[in-house]
Amino acid sequence: MLTLPNLLTLSRILAVPLLAGLLWQPDWALGYGIAFALYCLMGITDYFDGYLARAQGAVSKLGVFLDPIADKIMVASVILVLVAVQVLSGLSVVAGLVILLREIAVSGLREFLAQLQVSVPVSRLAKWKTTLQLIALGGLILGGALPGWPWMHGAALAALWAAAVLTLVTGWDYLRVGLKHMDS
Repeated sequence: MLTLPNLLTLSRILAVPLLAGLLWQPDWALGYGIAFALYCLMGITDYFDGYLARAQGAVSKLGVFLDPIADKIMVASVILVLVAVQVLSGLSVVAGLVILLREIAVSGLREFLAQLQVSVPVSRLAKWKTTLQLIALGGLILGGALPGWPWMHGAALAALWAAAVLTLVTGWDYLRVGLKHMDS
């Protein structure tokens, strides 16, 4: 259970409170710089835990269970803190909500389908959605570290809205598959 890939996944989960704490002061550019570095490190460990698990033949049930949870905890925490400190505000909160609601709905749907022994593979479009969402959130964090670059915040918001649109599309795709397996 305590393989290197699983430890990397657990480290991402354990790093979330530190990340949230660093984001809590939006006027602290250095804190946002450190948060951006931590966020990038968490992204790198996300890549390597899966890569190492496959390369070493160490894919485990714990890893398969924890990896998507770690991703969702990180994304949800960043969105919630950025809304709380008003880095993400106004109508852009809707983009964050769309992402959060889809993650909750798809997780519930996957749990339901798992009971029916139906697997729903992650689509290529869903991977693009995740990539765009992670870039958008990273851009919002980096924008706080570089207050002299106001365009960074605007570009990150545009990416967040694009991720929200892809979120709706991929969420609908998953729902369509799930509806085929539900009783009428």
